[in-house]
Amino acid sequence: MAERRMFAKTIIDSDAFLDMPLSSQALYFHLAMRADDDGFINNPKKLQRMVGCGEDDLKLLMVKKFILVFESGVIVIKHWKIHNYIRSDRYKPTLYQEEKNQIVEKNSKAYTFKAESSVSGQPADYQRLPQESIVQSKLGQSQGSSSENDCLKMIYHFYEENGFGTLASKTSQDFKYWLQDFMQKGASQEEACQLILHALGIAIDRNKRNYGYVNAILKSWEQQNYLSVHEVLVNDKKQVSEHALQMTEEYQELGF
Repeated sequence: MAERRMFAKTIIDSDAFLDMPLSSQALYFHLAMRADDDGFINNPKKLQRMVGCGEDDLKLLMVKKFILVFESGVIVIKHWKIHNYIRSDRYKPTLYQEEKNQIVEKNSKAYTFKAESSVSGQPADYQRLPQESIVQSKLGQSQGSSSENDCLKMIYHFYEENGFGTLASKTSQDFKYWLQDFMQKGASQEEACQLILHALGIAIDRNKRNYGYVNAILKSWEQQNYLSVHEVLVNDKKQVSEHALQMTEEYQELGF
């Protein structure tokens, strides 16, 4: 396997990349440095912990589409072929052929999932990736559908399949209201759908599988005018940083 790794300025100098917190950028570099010759990594969570980054950093890379995540937990650097060219005499094929068979290379050399190719045969630019709580996996399976009904079906299915219980008619109507509410405030249908699924994922992660908890999360985001999962994750990261700064100032006041 080749030991040298390169990075394309077209990717790391982009606004999408530079808008991320430095910790998320650092995690991206560490992941790319440890990827195999096809850009695959089988232990992203271990690397995230090893370099001292938070789970939100990994999730932000998913939301910003810098990494693609498979249900097996393996990830791949989306722009790997843009970053790196490896000579054939040094190239070693990835061990993760099953995952590799799920993606294709776009004309731009970026990876995308086969299931997300457009009808015209050109791969779609958008990937929705599996989150730890499998929220993103459900999104990825349903990408390409633009109707409100399909989005709601995805939400309903995820709700019932992940321990929230049988979906009551009032709850299903509430989800429809939430979808429409976020869209009226300026979110795209895709973003609104992702916000609801992300709230469900948070409830699962915190073992609070009930609609009341999800509803409280969505109300909080509505009050803060969040219109995408990216905005939620960036704000969460900001709150962690502000808390750390406050703790540092308190320790300094105590003479530490």
